[in-house]
Amino acid sequence: MTTSGPSDRSEPSERGAERQNWVERRREKIRAEIDRNRRGEYTVPTWVLALALALIVGGWLALIFLA
Repeated sequence: MTTSGPSDRSEPSERGAERQNWVERRREKIRAEIDRNRRGEYTVPTWVLALALALIVGGWLALIFLA
């Protein structure tokens, strides 16, 4: 039996508008990040700093124990 009630799916035009809004929000976030970087507010992510520290300490320990 089929029903003629509202479906759970969005109309194609609504999905297109939702996607457009997502694209605009994404572009605005990217623009804001570029502006922050140009002002000198760029920061290195914590995981990159932790990785660099681990490599430096690991290399130093390798020199001590393998030399």
